Amino acid sequence: MKAGLSRVLLDLHDPHLVARFQQLCGVSGTFTRSEVEVNGGIGGETAGCVRQRAALSGVEERRREAKGDRCNNNGVANGTPALSASAVGAGETVATVKPLRRNSLTGDAGHEFHIGNRLLYYLFTCGTELGNELFYISFFPFLVWNVDALVARRLIVVWVWVMYLGQCTKDVIRWPRPASPPVVKVEVFYNSEYSMPSTHAMSGTAVPLALLLLTHDRWEYPFLLGVALALSWCVLVCVSRIYMGMHSVLDVIVGFLYSLLILVVFSPALDVIDTFNLSCRYAPILIVSLHAGMGLFSFTLDTWSTSRGDTAQILGTGAGIAVASHLNYQLALIPDPPASMLPLPPPTLSFSLVGLCLLRFVLGVLILLATRAVMKALTIPLVCWFFGVASGDVRKARQNMQVELPYRYIVYWTVGFSAFFLVPTFYFYIGLS
Repeated sequence: MKAGLSRVLLDLHDPHLVARFQQLCGVSGTFTRSEVEVNGGIGGETAGCVRQRAALSGVEERRREAKGDRCNNNGVANGTPALSASAVGAGETVATVKPLRRNSLTGDAGHEFHIGNRLLYYLFTCGTELGNELFYISFFPFLVWNVDALVARRLIVVWVWVMYLGQCTKDVIRWPRPASPPVVKVEVFYNSEYSMPSTHAMSGTAVPLALLLLTHDRWEYPFLLGVALALSWCVLVCVSRIYMGMHSVLDVIVGFLYSLLILVVFSPALDVIDTFNLSCRYAPILIVSLHAGMGLFSFTLDTWSTSRGDTAQILGTGAGIAVASHLNYQLALIPDPPASMLPLPPPTLSFSLVGLCLLRFVLGVLILLATRAVMKALTIPLVCWFFGVASGDVRKARQNMQVELPYRYIVYWTVGFSAFFLVPTFYFYIGLS
């Protein structure tokens, strides 16, 4: 039985399974013949090579690429003709594109690849964006500005713990990303991180299911519709990570199950946590200290990756939102409706309501993006000066732990605080509440 289970797990972790799914969806690579033949087609750039190259300076990286190092990720080299997987049928329209969202810190550009099914490409691109920063910096504030502050607060608690535990687990297990080739890296932004479990799958499971649990007794809507939407969200995000070539099937399954376990443990405690955050006199100090300590002492990296900064970003956002929620409660700026009003009926849609919601959303997101840009511009040189780190090469400076952790924590603490306190307060004074 153990041998059978081990075999199943190995099959689910096989990069060729990911490659076959990509080919089924119309994605084919442009790997060189030498890359495909290395180790029977499972060579190419592994996560270890990416992580090693992420630590190189720009000059050293270009030198190694010019010499044809195995960590080179530029695709065709030394005049070797490129190969294309036979994933696209005859007569189909093929688009040649580059990977999504190049990471400026690692310099990863990735191979060009062919897209034979544009509908699936756009669908799964949307799916993977449901787990990225731009979505969360829009979605969570939208809830507090236009829907329900209580749901937003508690959903943030779930998201922070799920993402924090997922990121820490990655750096404990330290499994590399699926090898390329045979896998085509449709996205390379997170390629320097470890792979197990998929934190996209974790957030893509926890957020919609927690949203369902938090709203089904609080708002009036068809429960089966909510279940269908939550499951669709979850499946789209999970499958998109395999399509993008970022995770094995096993990574996604473990991320899904891990997220369910965290939900089971934390859901009963959400009311206690939320009450503490709002009403305890010392909650702001304790929350900021706890989140900062978790980011500083939770784990260490063998080499640099985006994981450490993302963890500090998540913890900073959660701390800023918790402090903002505490102030909102103490000043009675965003009162929760009394229990006697529950369940809440959905508002009647009208052009004025939709227009007001859109105005709050667009104006608020612009404020948050401007806040993030200004704080980045101010914080990076300030932190570099404080710790005596050279700030001439911003890319190299940001990979220094002394810079990366406080810079990410401070910037996103400010963004979270602004989203849940400053922007709603601004709306109150200009009559947009």
